[in-house]
Amino acid sequence: MTELRVSKWKRHGLDRLYVNTSDGTAVAWFDQNTGHIEVMDEALRQPILDVLAPYMTRSATPLVAVAPARLPPPPEHDLALRRPGDALRSKIKEVSPGLLERYLAWILRRPTETDSWKAGLRGERVVSRELARLSRHNWRTLHSVPLSPTWDIDHLLVGLGGVFSINTKNHRNKSVWVGDHAVRINHGKGRPYLRSSRREAAIVKDVLERGCGFPVAVNPVLVFVRPAGLTVVPSLRDVRALDERGLAALAPLAGALRPEQVEAVYAVARDQRSWAGAI
Repeated sequence: MTELRVSKWKRHGLDRLYVNTSDGTAVAWFDQNTGHIEVMDEALRQPILDVLAPYMTRSATPLVAVAPARLPPPPEHDLALRRPGDALRSKIKEVSPGLLERYLAWILRRPTETDSWKAGLRGERVVSRELARLSRHNWRTLHSVPLSPTWDIDHLLVGLGGVFSINTKNHRNKSVWVGDHAVRINHGKGRPYLRSSRREAAIVKDVLERGCGFPVAVNPVLVFVRPAGLTVVPSLRDVRALDERGLAALAPLAGALRPEQVEAVYAVARDQRSWAGAI
C-alpha cells in the first residue's frame, strides 16, 4: 500500500493540507478555508480521504469533492496561445498601404489608416508586460479574446481577486479626464469608452456563467497607457480607470473566487469555443 503523508502549506491567503507520497509527489490538497479537496490521483482517492479524515473532524467546513479538472482545449481553440494585440495585427495586415503609399505618407507627413491600429498594438504590449508581473501572485491572463471577427477583449485577468475585463487605450503624453459616462482626451469631445467597457464586462459575465454554472462577477477596467495626466471623478464606481502602473494594485486582491473556481473560470475563458455566439 502506498504510504501517504500530510503536510501544511500557507501562502497568499491560502491554508492548505497537501497529501504526498513517500517520494514527495503531491496527490491531493485540501483547502481548510473552503472545504475543497482536489484529488490528482483518482486511484488513491480512498486512501487520500482516509489520511485526511482526522483533519476533517477538526474542521468546521465539510469535505467537498469536485469533478476532475477540465482538460486544456486543443491548440487551435486555446486562447492562452494568443499574443497581446493579435486582433490588431490582423487588422494592420489587412489595411496596410502599399510601399508607394507609405512612402508618400512619410514624405507628406500624412497619417495612414494603420497609424491608430499600430498605436493600439503598442499600448496592448505595454499593458501585457504589466499584467505579466501579476503572474507571481497567481493571476492568469488572456489576450485578444475574440467576441466577433471585428471585436475582441484586449485582456482578461482571472485570479482569487476576481475577473477583470481590461480595455486598453493608448493616449501617450495626453491628458485624460474620466467622468461617469464619457472620457475626454486633451479636453476634447467625449468618447464612449466607459459604455464599451461596461458592455464588454457584461458579455464576459454571460459567457463565463454559462460555461461555469455559478455566478461570476466581472469588473470592467479602462487602462490608459502613459498619459500626461489622468483625472477620474470620485463618483465613478463601477469601472476602474487607471494607467498601466496602477494594475499593480490588483496583485494582493483575494476572496472573490475560490481556487477551484479560478481554475474553472480560466478553463472556460481560454477555450475559444466558449465565446461562440457571445454577441
